[in-house]
Amino acid sequence: MPLDPQAQALLTAAAGAPPLNTLSPAAARQFMRESLIPLGGEPEPVHMVEDREVSGPQGTIPVRIYTPEGQGPFPVLIFFHGGGWVIGDLDTHDAICRSLTRSAGCVTVSVDYRLAPEHKYPAARDDCYAATKWVAENARSFNGDPERLAVGGDSAGGGLAAVVTLMARDQGGPHLAYQFLIYPVTDYYKPGTPSYQENAEGYFLTRDDMIWFWDHYMSSEEARHPYASPLRAESLHSLPPAMVITAEFDPLRDEGEQYATRLRETGISVVSIRYPGQMHLFMNMAGAIDQGKRALADVSTGLRFAFRF
Repeated sequence: MPLDPQAQALLTAAAGAPPLNTLSPAAARQFMRESLIPLGGEPEPVHMVEDREVSGPQGTIPVRIYTPEGQGPFPVLIFFHGGGWVIGDLDTHDAICRSLTRSAGCVTVSVDYRLAPEHKYPAARDDCYAATKWVAENARSFNGDPERLAVGGDSAGGGLAAVVTLMARDQGGPHLAYQFLIYPVTDYYKPGTPSYQENAEGYFLTRDDMIWFWDHYMSSEEARHPYASPLRAESLHSLPPAMVITAEFDPLRDEGEQYATRLRETGISVVSIRYPGQMHLFMNMAGAIDQGKRALADVSTGLRFAFRF
């Protein structure tokens, strides 16, 4: 089907902006903040928001903890923001975290992992896993339930969520009840997939952007490791149930759907939804794209079911 009219309007408004891959990492980070935050919509109120620092493998990791109304203890979502491991932060994904906290009735812990190229692979991966372990060990300190934990994220953050489930399985925990992966990066740049060929340019995220992201984050040899490209894992057994959301006009569409297929073939319960007419980042733009709101609602439904609300 054709591109959604609301998505097309945003592309038209952005015409003339410099390609992301021509910017420095610092300029790209500022560009993302200026362009993405306003499109997330009005931040929804939650009962409490608290910034903390938790212990990581190389110093402290900033996290932002969102608490819903109610008595608790609440189930906990550990959220990893997107941005190709190079851009993005707690503020660029604040609207998403607030929305999920309210609609899923969970505490959300958003993780501000280290970014490349200042901190290359495996910095982001290790920070996300360390933060997940910290949540499991300290959930009660913020009225969370350590027996009901989920991980999730968008784009590179979705890939990191998938990697964390592999690490938790391989390294003895923590136990995770659910994973949601929003247009995730699951494999090292693969220009041979139809979605990379069909959507190489023109839809916010381009093929050249992905090359730029990968080159900043790691070498091609490192990218072949399952903890960088979870689609390459030898086995996906014993992973938590999943929701995978993809977009029709997205270079990453096929690798996300391939990951969902592999999970399903392994016997993992998976809900896989492709949004027709949509492009990468549409859920991040829920303030301007109605289907972004629907995707947030789908994720919340999956979380509530996993947490048995």
